Amino acid sequence: MMIKTTIQGLTSAAKGLFKTLKHLLGATQSRKSVDIKKAGYFDNQQGITTVQYPKEKMPIPEVARYQLQVDIDDCIVCDLCAKACPVDCIDITAIRSPDVIGYTSDGSTKRLYPEKFDIDMSQCMYCGLCTVVCPTECITMTDKYDKSTTNLSDLIYSFSNMTEEEVQLRKAEWTKYQAEKEAAKKS
Repeated sequence: MMIKTTIQGLTSAAKGLFKTLKHLLGATQSRKSVDIKKAGYFDNQQGITTVQYPKEKMPIPEVARYQLQVDIDDCIVCDLCAKACPVDCIDITAIRSPDVIGYTSDGSTKRLYPEKFDIDMSQCMYCGLCTVVCPTECITMTDKYDKSTTNLSDLIYSFSNMTEEEVQLRKAEWTKYQAEKEAAKKS
């Protein structure tokens, strides 16, 4: 029994070494640059497979999901993306407006100001759920993937373009509107 196990172990090790040697000898031939979009790209198993990054980069498939991007002008601050996010990496704070403040590119009415719209890409799991639920399609996944940093706070992207003065002004407008509405109810 022990001899049989030893023979099986040596046979398995020899197969593994043979496979490694075969790949090592195949790597001496240079692998031709092939576009990832072409059929048969992943069938090519011979040659050097290491990409010499950053001089050489792997082509990105069209359906790749990487860096999130928000077109804040098209955002209606509905908060659906933050609710759909399974890891809560999207942080949104909205300020109500008494009037219509504009329209998105698809014609949706904007009634909320984005006081804060932050995405923490260090927590993002790149699932794409936030892009699916967005009614105005303002949040998309780009093909940018090289966001290397040693500081995690550099991976928090802020998309709101409101200054502190604008935030205070919009909050004051809403408070005034609410006070006028309450006064009208009482009289």
